[in-house]
Amino acid sequence: MKVLVINAGSSSLKFQLIDMETKGVLAKGNVEKINEKGSFLRYKAKGEEHKYEKDITNHSEGMELVLEKLTDERVGVVSSLDEIEAFGHRVVNVGEDYFDSTLVTPEVLEDFRHKADFSPLHVPGAIAGIEASMKICPGKPNVAVFDIGFHKSIPEHVYRYAIPRRYYDTYKIRRYGAHGTSHYYVTQRCADLMGRDVNSLNLVSCHLGSGASITAVKNGKSFDTSMGFTPLEGIMMNTRSGDIDPAVVEYICNKEGKSASDVIKILNKESGLLGAIGTGMADMRDITENLNDANVKMAFDMYCHRIKKYIGSYMAVLGGADAIVFTAGCGEHTPELREAVTEGLEFLGVKVDKELNYGAPRGEEVEISTPDSKVKVFIIPTDEEMVIAQETLKTINNL
Repeated sequence: MKVLVINAGSSSLKFQLIDMETKGVLAKGNVEKINEKGSFLRYKAKGEEHKYEKDITNHSEGMELVLEKLTDERVGVVSSLDEIEAFGHRVVNVGEDYFDSTLVTPEVLEDFRHKADFSPLHVPGAIAGIEASMKICPGKPNVAVFDIGFHKSIPEHVYRYAIPRRYYDTYKIRRYGAHGTSHYYVTQRCADLMGRDVNSLNLVSCHLGSGASITAVKNGKSFDTSMGFTPLEGIMMNTRSGDIDPAVVEYICNKEGKSASDVIKILNKESGLLGAIGTGMADMRDITENLNDANVKMAFDMYCHRIKKYIGSYMAVLGGADAIVFTAGCGEHTPELREAVTEGLEFLGVKVDKELNYGAPRGEEVEISTPDSKVKVFIIPTDEEMVIAQETLKTINNL
């Protein structure tokens, strides 16, 4: 069975075509700048990469271009669309009714539209991707796989906020989390690498990309996670502030005559590493190359400090951890970050081998802790697309 995994944003559409029999990625790529000048498709298959520039005004046109290339006589990997048996879509959050992966029907899609305000930056793009798939390939199953799915197991006393209960009862304001497919994947892989039953494994999973979250995993299930009602809460990120005193929003509004929405946009798009450095720099590769700059070093230290705080607090609520896992772009590829975050945690049983940390090959699963470290430390490249494909297949088989 071949599953086309779709991760659609407001102006982008990322995809992977996965053969579920071999677990191989047949083709992948992304459509960028949808309904903008300079739109294009970047397409990788058969060991080659191609870029196709074309005016793409909506997600349907983007999907049509993707499917055209997948079936192209020269660069394609399937002879016809009949070989693509299902579409799996990443959906961030549409509320408590949707933790488990769901077959999308017109009624479900309409419900998504009503609940898009749970994640207004992400859900409209996902809806557009689903609509495009349904339009171009009617009759093919479309499955929504939710970023919050792994966090379904978080207990109520952990996911509830200390605000009047009516806001939960009426609007379902609570901690939902994100990056669930990633945290789930690395949890399973960590158990395999340690030769452990995942149901008896406690770990702290650090998904550190442009968006970043940390999850406390207890007995193989999510117990607590840093992102909350939206992906703005938690550690600071490339452009997001992370945890902040909510009164700051009102203060800035009063000082600058801005609306709350204006300030939330600043906290999402102009804050984090970008805001702390103040020079347009947010990419971790640039940051680690400029740590001799006092302002850059300060922002880097802010970032690492907040990650370390979450790791320590999560090890406390877990009663100790068997492992710490680093994943996603920054987590996988930044030894300076891993060193700074784990330094000083020896009292918790965490000891990292500096040579292994700095010598870890890119894209590979590596243990970087010392042999006598009580808490194992791993780099595990994530594979969210594979989880989405597996969930898609499981959902269809359960119908």
